[in-house]
Amino acid sequence: MNVFSRDMDREPTRAEAERALALLRDWAGSASDTEIETLDPALARLMPGRPVSDYPALSRAYPEAFVADDTYKATLPDLQNGPASLIRGARLPIQHVGISNFRLPIRFHTRDNRDLTLETSVTGTVSLEAEKKGINMSRIMRSFYAHAERTFSFQVIEAALASYKTDLETFDARIMMRFSFPMTVRSLRSGLEGFQYYDFGLELVDMAGTARQIMHLDYVYSSTCPCSLELSEHARRERGQLATPHSQRSVARISVALEPGGDCLWFEDLVELCRSAVPTETQVMVKREDEQAFAELNAANPIFVEDAARLFAEALSTDPRIGDFRVIASHQESLHSHDAVSVLTEGPTFASGSLDPKLFSTLIHAR
Repeated sequence: MNVFSRDMDREPTRAEAERALALLRDWAGSASDTEIETLDPALARLMPGRPVSDYPALSRAYPEAFVADDTYKATLPDLQNGPASLIRGARLPIQHVGISNFRLPIRFHTRDNRDLTLETSVTGTVSLEAEKKGINMSRIMRSFYAHAERTFSFQVIEAALASYKTDLETFDARIMMRFSFPMTVRSLRSGLEGFQYYDFGLELVDMAGTARQIMHLDYVYSSTCPCSLELSEHARRERGQLATPHSQRSVARISVALEPGGDCLWFEDLVELCRSAVPTETQVMVKREDEQAFAELNAANPIFVEDAARLFAEALSTDPRIGDFRVIASHQESLHSHDAVSVLTEGPTFASGSLDPKLFSTLIHAR
């Protein structure tokens, strides 16, 4: 006959556990290693200074000769691509997940049929379905390297994007490449020349099987305040008082969606479009006659930030290679302790009711 204690299923109390632990330690203090291992090797962990007999002896030397063959690699854990049961947080789709600021040298073709190798920062993202834990981010880099040795264009970006869409089994994807593109700029009067560096971004967005090519440019210029110019001239004329209008370094971030099947919009073309709209681009090489010319050029082209946005938009809208576009302008005031800003969009590609809270702070032009 089996006899069961009435409190057999009762949870032990903390005090009872402490008494049991003290009893085990008392016994283990006089027991041999063999007795402890026979009862339970884990008991050695309860004894201060006692070696843990079941802990493996690990090598501390790097195994340079070790080769990870296919059989071994098949045993490696892969939590990021694990089952949906490993998902933490809300089980919702993620619109963009990937890598940012992955850098490598990329060759770019110029309008005058030359190739330039430039350090390029790559951001690559894909969409992630609600039932998938994550992606293998190294595949994005591997896909890019597979195409990076070719002279770059949007067609090559498309090939890289198609590769990692297939590898990662995703529907939507995006690649952004950022780089500084050098162009020779001549001084206004002295004839000197120097390199101006333009911050460009090439973006390919593939959503629901439709690809869009987008080009971004930060164009840096000087803006002279029309009001300040008139007030300065008034002081000279009415009171014989010397006064100078205020002007400041300004930045316009130009984003254009290229028309499908259109002619190539070269990097140089977009710079020249901006220069035709607002000719007061900051200078590279300057002598005294160039400085005077720059002051005259600013006086001939005074602009508020609203004027700048509309002038850029006017130039962009006349180019048949350009579809939707966005102009973000920031005049970094020398009069005020704040900046004057404007955003103008054409078409649905860049339309947004919300602003990135640090959008305009990224338009500070620093080298």
